[in-house]
Amino acid sequence: MDAGERLVIFLSEEESSALVTRALAYDAARSALLEAAGSGRSFPVVVGHGSSPSNRFTVKSAAAAEGAGVKIGSYWPGNTERGLPRHNSVVLLFDQDTGRIGAVIEAGLANAFRTAAADAVAADVLARPGARSLAVFGTGPQAWHECLALAEVRDLDVVHVVARDADRGARFVADLAAEGLNAVLTGSEEACRSADIIVTATTSRAPLFEAAWVRPGTHVAGMGSDAQGKQELPVDLLASARLFCDWPEQSVTIGEFQHAPADTRPTALGDVLAGRAPGRSSPDDVTVFDSSGIALQDLHLGMALLRARG
Repeated sequence: MDAGERLVIFLSEEESSALVTRALAYDAARSALLEAAGSGRSFPVVVGHGSSPSNRFTVKSAAAAEGAGVKIGSYWPGNTERGLPRHNSVVLLFDQDTGRIGAVIEAGLANAFRTAAADAVAADVLARPGARSLAVFGTGPQAWHECLALAEVRDLDVVHVVARDADRGARFVADLAAEGLNAVLTGSEEACRSADIIVTATTSRAPLFEAAWVRPGTHVAGMGSDAQGKQELPVDLLASARLFCDWPEQSVTIGEFQHAPADTRPTALGDVLAGRAPGRSSPDDVTVFDSSGIALQDLHLGMALLRARG
C-alpha cells in the first residue's frame, strides 16, 4: 500500500448485528460509564433535522483513552410505512494518528443493545437483589430490548406491560413469551404498585404515572428522555428518590432530570461502579436512573464490535 493510501474499516448493519451480543453490550456499557465518571469526555449534543423537520438526528461525540469518535443517531418516523426501522445509528471512529476516519460502523440494532445494556448495568447495582417483577411502559423495539437486558441481571417472575394500544401490547406480550418471559398486559397504576423495577421507554412529553404508585424499594429507569421537553417520570418522584444517571451535565439539560428541582445534582453511575459514591443504601430506597445516552457508550460499543470482528 502506498504511503498516501489508507484502509477504512466498514461494518455494515448486517455485520454489526451479527456481532453484537447482550454480554458484549453490557461490558461496553459498564466500561463506558466508568470512564464517563473518570477521564473520558463527552461533548455537547448537536440536534438537527432533515429536509422535513419531522425527520430528526443527533450528533454525539466523545474522547476516551483508547480512541475518539462520533455517533449520528437518526429518527425517521415515516420509515414505519416502508417496513424499515425508525431509528438508525452510525458510529465513526477517528484514526488517532491522522485525524481521518478509521472506521465506519452501522449500528442500528447494536445501538438498541447498547441502550438496554446501560439500563441493565444500572439495575444490577441499584435494584434490590431480590427484585422479581418488572413494569415496562412502551411496546416498541427499545422497550423489548430493555426487558431482555434486565432479564439477564434479575430473575424476573413477571413483566407487566403498559401499552397505549391493546393490539400492540398483546403482540409485545407474545414476543416476550417467545423469549421465555412471563408477561401480562397491566394498567399503569397496577403495574407500578406491583413492580420491583419500573422502566419507561417511550417518546412521552408528560409523566406516565404518579409518584404515589411507586412502592418503597423500587428501582425506576427512565430511558426515553433525550431531548428538551421530553418527560416520562413524575416530578414528585424526582424530588424524593435517590437520583443516578450516565452523565449529570447532560441529564439535567436534555435528560429526565431537566424536570428535577433546580438544585438537583444526580450521581454519576460510574462513581457508584468505581466505589466512589454510594448506590442503594437501604431496602426501602427508591432509586431512579436516567439514561439520556452518552457518546462514550457508542465509542466503547464501536471498539468492542471491532475487537469481536477480529
